[in-house]
Amino acid sequence: MGLPEIVSREEWLVARRQLLAREKELTRQRDALNADRRRLPMVRVETPYVFHGPDGDVGLSELFEGRSQLVVQHFMFDPSWDEGCSSCTAAVDELAPGTVAHLNARDTSFAVVSRAPLDKLEAYRARKGWDIRWYSSAGSDFNYDFHATLDESVAPLEVNYRTRDELAATPAMSGLVDADQPFEVPGYSCFLRVGDDVFHTYSVFARGTEQLGGAYAFLDWTALGRQEDWEEPKGRAAAVRGAVPDFS
Repeated sequence: MGLPEIVSREEWLVARRQLLAREKELTRQRDALNADRRRLPMVRVETPYVFHGPDGDVGLSELFEGRSQLVVQHFMFDPSWDEGCSSCTAAVDELAPGTVAHLNARDTSFAVVSRAPLDKLEAYRARKGWDIRWYSSAGSDFNYDFHATLDESVAPLEVNYRTRDELAATPAMSGLVDADQPFEVPGYSCFLRVGDDVFHTYSVFARGTEQLGGAYAFLDWTALGRQEDWEEPKGRAAAVRGAVPDFS
């Protein structure tokens, strides 16, 4: 990989302004996409999932900890493994306590869920020195229903919203059709609680998970968004101070 070209400050400024125009266009496109994501329909969660945590068994609604929204990280940890997935591990390593605190301030909770038994999760968490809420979904269909564990004996094959036939027809993805099952898939799912009802609003897999960069990135996946727009529809969380100014 070569180094950038050396130019004068004036030449650099011309190039930088050209790039800035493209950056602003991408920002506007991302804002429009986030707005469409907030308008995405949602699905009521009917299954009474049970998760095993250090304080006992809990249901999905309890993972909200009294807040309106929940972001779940689908952490790849097969029950037969002794260690968690390296890329999922890196994602948790980069999850600062302040990020979770900022999510909580926006009425949003964060939890990690894996299929491995709780004792393995607790041992791995202690080894890593993590202070995160990590639950085992062992014994439930949670991972299968949200396509974080793929096993055709439990649920039809679906990878990043592609069916078995679509996977087989895509050369870059066709190998997944014949892969040994079950196998784990990294991703994130977002949920919204309205009264006693819980709704699934969004899930993201593959390279879509690379767009993280702090609490804003997580909030942009959720139904309530950043909650900073004073013109949000009535009934949504109140706007808060601290929005990043837009100089476009």
